[in-house]
Amino acid sequence: MPKRGARRVRACGMCCSVQALVRIDDRGQMVLPKDVRERAGLHGGDKLALVTLEKDEHVCCIVLTRADDLGATVKEMLGVSMADEGESE
Repeated sequence: MPKRGARRVRACGMCCSVQALVRIDDRGQMVLPKDVRERAGLHGGDKLALVTLEKDEHVCCIVLTRADDLGATVKEMLGVSMADEGESE
């Protein structure tokens, strides 16, 4: 459940919510709030994939997802099963 004040939005058939505003520093770095990291099960050293959505040739959305989860999702979208991978080698 999002914390009080978080706004829930329906997009791409999924329920999204604004959890926090983060600032990007002069070096391009940002900090994900501790409560968000904990709820997402993120730990130091985890790899995240940055996915962008574009509209009219401009990035309108930035999504972070676990790199392992993204790989599994792409394979699922392409209809590649683990058995198929073993056969192709």
